[in-house]
Amino acid sequence: MEVGTPDMGHKRLQGKLRTKILELHYKANSGHIGCSLSCIDIMISILKFKEPGDTFILSKGHAATALYTMLNETGEIPDEAMETFYKNATTLPAHPAALKYAAIPFATGSLGHGLPLGAGIAKAYKLKSASWISYVLMSDGETNEGTTWEAGNFAVANKLDNLLVFIDKNGLQGFGNTVDIMGDTASAKVWEAVGFEVVEVDGHDIGSLLQTKRKLMENKNGKPKLIIANTVKGKGISYMENKLEWHYLPMTETQYNEALKKIETDYNL
Repeated sequence: MEVGTPDMGHKRLQGKLRTKILELHYKANSGHIGCSLSCIDIMISILKFKEPGDTFILSKGHAATALYTMLNETGEIPDEAMETFYKNATTLPAHPAALKYAAIPFATGSLGHGLPLGAGIAKAYKLKSASWISYVLMSDGETNEGTTWEAGNFAVANKLDNLLVFIDKNGLQGFGNTVDIMGDTASAKVWEAVGFEVVEVDGHDIGSLLQTKRKLMENKNGKPKLIIANTVKGKGISYMENKLEWHYLPMTETQYNEALKKIETDYNL
């Protein structure tokens, strides 16, 4: 099957990883569930299909459980390490830390740092004449940060067409709707004005994400690339979807069991 075409196997993987995310949060009695559920499909499209040498940075580090479950799926984090999530002396804290795993090269979670790091890596690849891609996944709220725009201008000035940025545009950030905080700083129009090549897609459609990623990276036009992935915070769990409180809340036992049943039914597990 050609990479980038719709695949029913994607749906089962989407459900499987959502189940893992829920399990991690429930056992740890921790929050930041909604933001991991909104971006896990984007992460599948990057990490399941990236090439050796490519680099990925999860700039929205509060979605660490999405990253850990995906890296566990690809074999880069072992099962026994997953059991230590959020515990004392873990290598898998609530926000990613560069403690042990090559796939987690930087600590993230203080927003606005991922794009500067990713742009620097892309520049290094250019200097080495390497064909690798530097991937960055940001939140839409993170586009409020000044360092994001400084890095964006750097990427344009240096013609980093080997930089592919994803924005998880779920419309919510820590204190409300993103458009109500500082306006729509994650809009295509704004990023195109800076000089990025921009495409908007459904951030839960892995086939579309893969197709868009492939087409953008085939276009060596000197422009850094941006995919605005329109998503739903808490995607897959009815009582979490588009609810600000699920940026923070842990689940009760009843809520956890309800969420598991919903995923099992909707994702054909």
